[in-house]
Amino acid sequence: MLLHVPQVLHAQAVRDMRAALDAADWVDGRATAGAQGAGVKHNQQLAADSPLARTLGRQVLQALARSSLFRAAALPQRFVPPLFNRYQGGGRYGMHVDGAVQVLPDGENLRTDLSCTLFLTDPQDYDGGELVVADTYGTHEVKLPAGDLILYPSTSLHRVEPVTRGARVSCFFWLQSMVRDDGQRSMLLELDQALQKLRARHGDSEEILALTALYHNLLRAWALT
Repeated sequence: MLLHVPQVLHAQAVRDMRAALDAADWVDGRATAGAQGAGVKHNQQLAADSPLARTLGRQVLQALARSSLFRAAALPQRFVPPLFNRYQGGGRYGMHVDGAVQVLPDGENLRTDLSCTLFLTDPQDYDGGELVVADTYGTHEVKLPAGDLILYPSTSLHRVEPVTRGARVSCFFWLQSMVRDDGQRSMLLELDQALQKLRARHGDSEEILALTALYHNLLRAWALT
């Protein structure tokens, strides 16, 4: 499932976040890449242990908690603290797959079910920088407005095209979902979205209540908590 989640951050929040990031000290992005990724990664990152990264990361997680679409699609259980990167001057990230397990600051392991990129630069402000995600239906280029997020399975091969003008600034992170299987998560999201539309038209009819029970019983059967 490749999903566009619009307006996770509103315009003023993006401007405030960008002002803080533009004044920050950046480090080589290869510091957080695995052995395969380090060879094809050419960008900058905000140090994960910096006070600014922690502060802005909390703001991102608070915004995600307010997004009903994100919650319904991801069914998040645990997050890797959000990180921030910058591509400029030809910066790019070659085709790679994200590591299956990330170590959290408390030393616990997290299984990466879903990868997220929250765009903090509007598309017209830079050339290149498309996120290219490969799946069973081919490759998909993603370049979203500032404040919008793309959610995709961490099993996907993906890359970031070279940025040839301006700078592409983003927040990125991984999460472990309550529902491990991408197909099951997709079906639950489709059912959830259909139920919302039906409830808006017809209220809580007997049939809608029955379908709501089905949704929760499927989640109960599939959730790993």
